[in-house]
Amino acid sequence: MQTTGWEEEFREYVMARGPALLRAARQLTGHPLDAEDLLQSALAKTYLAWGKIEDRGALDGYVRRAMVNINISQWRRRKLEEYPSDELPEVPTADPPACGEVHELLEQALEGLPERMRAAIVLRYYEDMTEPEIARTLGISVGTVKSTVSRAMGKLRSALGIATEAGGPGVPETSA
Repeated sequence: MQTTGWEEEFREYVMARGPALLRAARQLTGHPLDAEDLLQSALAKTYLAWGKIEDRGALDGYVRRAMVNINISQWRRRKLEEYPSDELPEVPTADPPACGEVHELLEQALEGLPERMRAAIVLRYYEDMTEPEIARTLGISVGTVKSTVSRAMGKLRSALGIATEAGGPGVPETSA
């Protein structure tokens, strides 16, 4: 099979930049197999538009933008998998996990967060940044940082099965 010049150029680009683009896709999706699918879709779009891309130095940006757009489109098409119910689920009564297991469970819960939430949590609690520092780093307002961290902590608590009772650690008491 004989390839044309631009097909060879595209193949060389994918061979040279594929690993870096796959890392970017992994950061977007948080899952290796989803990242491979996302990159494949973005490269297919790039292949179709190859002749229209005049600035070859902007190829990485083109592919990354395609990955972001595809990822957002897929996210929007996802169906809601949780439905409201009149009945509360039973509370598990299992023994608490060992220390090493807690760390592993926390890492898994972090991977399940959307990218901005994950970044805000990591910067706040792992890098010990202040809310204004996080806002500057992520390019968002301080109020958005506060609400994002709050929602992310709620998702982490839920994922880890941590009950949030009034007066518990880290949860403000409500006055009646």
